[in-house]
Amino acid sequence: MTEPVTYAAAGVDIEAGDRAVELMKASVARATRPEVIGGLGGFAGLFKLDVARYRNPLLATSTDGVGTKVAIARAMDKHDTIGIDLVGMVVDDLVVCGAEPLFMTDYIACGKVVPERIASIVSGIAEGCRQAGCALVGGETAEHPGLLGADDYDLAGAGTGVVEEDAVLGAHRVHDGDVVIAMASSGLHSNGYSLARHVLLTLAGWALDRHVDELGRTLGEELLVPTRIYSLDCLALISAVGVDVHGFSHVTGGGLAANLDRVLPSGVDVEIDRTTWSPAPIFGLIGQLGGVALPELERTLNMGVGMVAIVGRADADRALALLEARGLRAWVAGRARAGRGAGHTELVGNYRA
Repeated sequence: MTEPVTYAAAGVDIEAGDRAVELMKASVARATRPEVIGGLGGFAGLFKLDVARYRNPLLATSTDGVGTKVAIARAMDKHDTIGIDLVGMVVDDLVVCGAEPLFMTDYIACGKVVPERIASIVSGIAEGCRQAGCALVGGETAEHPGLLGADDYDLAGAGTGVVEEDAVLGAHRVHDGDVVIAMASSGLHSNGYSLARHVLLTLAGWALDRHVDELGRTLGEELLVPTRIYSLDCLALISAVGVDVHGFSHVTGGGLAANLDRVLPSGVDVEIDRTTWSPAPIFGLIGQLGGVALPELERTLNMGVGMVAIVGRADADRALALLEARGLRAWVAGRARAGRGAGHTELVGNYRA
């Protein structure tokens, strides 16, 4: 050997990592809360919980990723929205139990640190945290040459929230007669991309830069629409006077029925009326181009509903008015009724054209 071996020669560029941190500092600084102590660079993020605000607080935690939607971001070389998806997947799981998201950390694994790309990803995470009202208190970028290709990366995140013990939402609050309010999704969100990519890119052979009239934009633009983040909308419902929220369901993998089943008690079923909404064109295209049967679509994709609130019958109109005032399309999609055995969700009718 004529030259000494270095970490950089083995594929890990520490200086590039340092440069990425410098580039992301401004974005992270905007994703904060008054309770955050310190800034980037520490071994751990610090958050001072104001325990005087709570009677008997419970901490809630959730972790998730964005699945193969990352492949679309890489193919389009557009990385500033995938982080919003990551935050949405995490914080909207937290709020389902009634928890206010407090802070997040992220983890990015890549084959090669490209500082501008990493900073772009983190800018999206920071924007998602801003939309969710939580802080981004830290993260990790790991360079894995030999394990991942130079342009490969994946990301995951974990979040922490807080909820009063006697305010935890869930199946124990849901009962016969409750109303199910659907909140519109912004598109596919971050689930079902293996099916979407297989149908649209492989079977149909469409290019990401193909303009699709039904979508009103290119296929790639449609597939990269960020996940709608509902946490602040849900928290607004919880705190609203005259709205008795019994539960939420975040519609992710498994679709609407499977995720609603997770928040139903024994002896209570839900009937969802498909005629109350029309799914966005992307869902129909996947079904038509791939010959995907409706039951398979519904257990893979959100079909236009990203979050569901279960409220008392007398409170539905007030809940809808509040969500509308916040700029979120919402509607009564179904009702809870007495059932037998484990809670079950049934979808009836045909989607509106």
